[in-house]
Amino acid sequence: MLVAAPIIALVAIATRGSGDVWVHLLTHVLPTATLNTMLLLAGVGAFVVFIGAGAAWLVTAYDFPGRRILDWALLLPLAVPTYIVAYAYLDLLHPIGPIQSAIRAVLGFTSPSQLRLPEIRSIGGAIILLGFVLYPYVYLSTRALFLMQAAGLLDAARTLGAGRYGVFFRVALPLARPAIAIGASLALMETLNDVGASEFLGVRTLTLSIYSTWINQSNLPGAAQLALVMLAVVVLLVVIERRARRGQRFAGRSQRTAPAARQRLTGAKAALALILGLIPVLIGFGAPAIHLLIRAIHRIDFAGLSGTIVNEAANTVGVSAAATAIAVGLGLVVAYGARLDPGRLGGVLLRVASLGYALPGTVIAIGLLSPLAGLDNLVDGISRGMLGVSTGLLLSGSAAALIYAYVTRFLAVSAGGADAGLSKVSVTLDHSARTLGETATGTLRRIHLPLIRPALGAAAILVFVDCMKELPATLLLRPLNFETLATHLYGEAARGTYEDGAVAALAIVLVGLLPVILLARLSGPTILRQGRLDS
Repeated sequence: MLVAAPIIALVAIATRGSGDVWVHLLTHVLPTATLNTMLLLAGVGAFVVFIGAGAAWLVTAYDFPGRRILDWALLLPLAVPTYIVAYAYLDLLHPIGPIQSAIRAVLGFTSPSQLRLPEIRSIGGAIILLGFVLYPYVYLSTRALFLMQAAGLLDAARTLGAGRYGVFFRVALPLARPAIAIGASLALMETLNDVGASEFLGVRTLTLSIYSTWINQSNLPGAAQLALVMLAVVVLLVVIERRARRGQRFAGRSQRTAPAARQRLTGAKAALALILGLIPVLIGFGAPAIHLLIRAIHRIDFAGLSGTIVNEAANTVGVSAAATAIAVGLGLVVAYGARLDPGRLGGVLLRVASLGYALPGTVIAIGLLSPLAGLDNLVDGISRGMLGVSTGLLLSGSAAALIYAYVTRFLAVSAGGADAGLSKVSVTLDHSARTLGETATGTLRRIHLPLIRPALGAAAILVFVDCMKELPATLLLRPLNFETLATHLYGEAARGTYEDGAVAALAIVLVGLLPVILLARLSGPTILRQGRLDS
């Protein structure tokens, strides 16, 4: 019900009708926004598959100096939210920014009019930047499947005359199609959820149109109608991903056999492989992180650490920690219910709980308005009738609404992590405990919790960092005069004061490194059963 309520309410809001505004939206907003969204999804999808699958094959099929470092470094762009990368590159690639200024200095030009790079504020720029940030979703899942592919299968292909490229395109890549579909679908969900990068780069997407319709035009039904269109896009993506994986589950059966031997590269080939692997790391993480660090140092040296930033960091940590605690608790309940009753209600609830991660933050925010307002009115009515006191708005426009949105969106992460941990605990322990007279709750408390503590800890880190980085839902549901690091950065970017937002951006990136370190430690043949990929 926690996850389903926003969807039901969204439909109810949309059916109210938006008057003449819908005609305007249908004529002038929806066609452009839908086209831009589809172009962005197609471009980002192709980009992340090309880079992610190529990088995964590079580190699993070849051995060269620096490969082990590259193996985990390719995950680093996951630490940088899309809107922060756009924020950093708008400053880096500005006509008088450091990159274009350096190029002109090398070529002997003195004016921006003499040499100017293509404008980054375009749909092409958005595709490239989002692609370099989101490719690790494909890399992570595809790398795991490449490691699981048996050496005998690849050797058989070579025996039949297939070269290195033939083995990749005709054997390894088709077998990895389920993993590619999973990774690409996650990357596209993140693309749909984005609002900051799209606005910074001047690309009007459905998400951005929903935000502007609600905030700028104060038309909630119109925003809800646009949200339903985007929800249809989400459903389409899920259907495509399911079809891409249909009948392909056999790809993981070879995980118990020996993996294929890596081909050793030396000399120029080894150097080229290392350079090719480092390019996405430098573009997706290195350049923006270094730029933000330099900007943050300059800002702190000039004005010190602002007390406002400290308060915003406290707000961010507070709501993220509260949402994490609730999400992990509910995720454990859902996962344990599915373990107790896997074929019936428990399994259904686990699947429903996983739907939230597929819903963009703007859709969840709009869908929560009616349920929260209804609950506030109910509590206020009871309080007036029994005590003669009005409680006002307890949930709407409060931090509680923000926490509710976070829990709804990221419950899939905690439930998936808890389910992954429970799946590694033998059911014989449950049977033994019940035989000795222990209840289901006692079994969970005394046996399962100690055994799955690492999995719950990993899920908690992922949820916490996701909450800290979430921008669309935070923009729409935050209380008045309540700023987080993400909304502070958004405001500075909107004003064009990039250096002032660098400290907040750097703080988000540093915290974002936590799940990357965790995923780097967990990465391997079992990664498909971990965390987000299982959701």
